[in-house]
Amino acid sequence: MRLADWGMDSQKRQAWLKRAARWLVLLGVLYFMWRWFEHSQVYHPYRALEASPAELRREFTDTRFTTDDGVELHGWFFPADTNSLRAHLAFLICHGNAGNISHRLDLCAALLETGAAVFVFDYRGYGRSQGRPGEQGTYRDAQAAHAWLRQRGFSGRNIIAYGESLGGAVATELALRESLGGLVLHGTFTSIPDIGAELFPWLPVRWLTRTQYATCKKLPRVNVPVLVMHSREDEIIGFAHAERNFAVAPDPKLFCELRGGHNDAAWEQAAYREAIENLLKVIEAQSDSL
Repeated sequence: MRLADWGMDSQKRQAWLKRAARWLVLLGVLYFMWRWFEHSQVYHPYRALEASPAELRREFTDTRFTTDDGVELHGWFFPADTNSLRAHLAFLICHGNAGNISHRLDLCAALLETGAAVFVFDYRGYGRSQGRPGEQGTYRDAQAAHAWLRQRGFSGRNIIAYGESLGGAVATELALRESLGGLVLHGTFTSIPDIGAELFPWLPVRWLTRTQYATCKKLPRVNVPVLVMHSREDEIIGFAHAERNFAVAPDPKLFCELRGGHNDAAWEQAAYREAIENLLKVIEAQSDSL
């Protein structure tokens, strides 16, 4: 081979390598842009607290606790009335993907009316909790909140995980990792890829999405009473998600059809209060039979 030919082949290789490098850089940029977009769609944390637990005009504990990977979280605990027959029960609220615990005071008040205690906490990156949210992180956060209640003297079978929207996926995973007395799924989806495919049907969401929150796949392995609550008017998470979740949940299970939009105050509805009461009766009946 002549030196001139060798030089031409070398130049072609260099040009090919440059083009390949540019494509790799472009693919890398697109990948990280998708990861950012996915995260921004799943989590909408809000740092500032816009309400105080004192507004409920009852005893509360403002607490900080730490996850097993060293992230400090923040929460509010409202004990039950001292004369309540349900003072041994506690609702553990796993809230949705937006706002923080200061936006859940009305929900806390409604659940406190049942006579049980209520513990609401912020995931990492929300409110006064440290860190940045992520799927595995939120699971660890719920476990840390569960451990906090256990340290306060609540047995696992007396803790009811209340999952609101995204929190339903977190609460479902908690039911697989820790002992619980019951599980509430309020406005919860089947999985993030299912929601993504509905919102962005022109994108290969199921192939690209790393965040799963696969509620529907996990529910068949849950061994506590389950209450599914959803509205046909939910403009964010379709009613079909609740139907599929309920179909795969094991017995005993209850379904409550609500009214209104995704973020409406469902706890003001009589059907909502009746459903929570019915769930508590199922949990109490199971506890009495032990």
